[in-house]
Amino acid sequence: MELRSAVVVGGGSGIGAAVAASLAAAGHAVTVGDLDGAAAERVAAELGERHRGEQADVTSEASVEALLAGVEGPLDVVVNCAGVSTIGLVTDLAVEEFRRVVDVDLTGGFVVLKHAGRLVRDGGSIVTIASLNARQPAAGMAAYCAAKAGLAMLVQVAALELGPRGVRVNAISPGLVETPLTAPALEIPGILDDYLENTPLGRAGAPADVAALVRFVCSDEASWLTGAVLDLDGGAHLKRYPDLLGHIRKAFG
Repeated sequence: MELRSAVVVGGGSGIGAAVAASLAAAGHAVTVGDLDGAAAERVAAELGERHRGEQADVTSEASVEALLAGVEGPLDVVVNCAGVSTIGLVTDLAVEEFRRVVDVDLTGGFVVLKHAGRLVRDGGSIVTIASLNARQPAAGMAAYCAAKAGLAMLVQVAALELGPRGVRVNAISPGLVETPLTAPALEIPGILDDYLENTPLGRAGAPADVAALVRFVCSDEASWLTGAVLDLDGGAHLKRYPDLLGHIRKAFG
């Protein structure tokens, strides 16, 4: 099997860690980047000797550039899993909080795409993790929804621009995935049930579900796929988004 190089940004836990493991199993030498450098190193160590972990901050262009430029040999795959969220009505949300989410999710996504587009080899693959909220609005999630919707369009523009080099750029939009990041919300009574009632397949996703699709999208089997924003949500995009604010108000007043 040909050894290929991959970078997973936001790979220190949850979806990112599963993506790193899946790409490693597919024969990639994986560099795991994460704001939590210790977590990135831990994930890389679990993958084995040829993999490495680095601290990386998507809000710092210099940090992202250094992460990607530090890969030895040709860079084949870049996957951006970094993201944050918040909750608050449009009329209540502080501008600083809105900017914090956009800075990580959208501007950070742009920075990763910019330098991945410069450094990935011709014929390589770039994947961005978007969200169900790129297409489905949710009360109280203006910052996250706006950032992920912008990210989905950004991916399509990048696919147009990088296509002549054979570089494929795609996004995956997961619905509810059970990770350490979503665990606190799912502990609030009613939220999980509301999600599952609005998911035709009747279950939440696991990080491995997302990682399997990333692995396919980055493979030669997906060589004609670019500019796609792929829904991976058990059919949740066909129904309505859960009433998160309603459940939070009921639980906490």
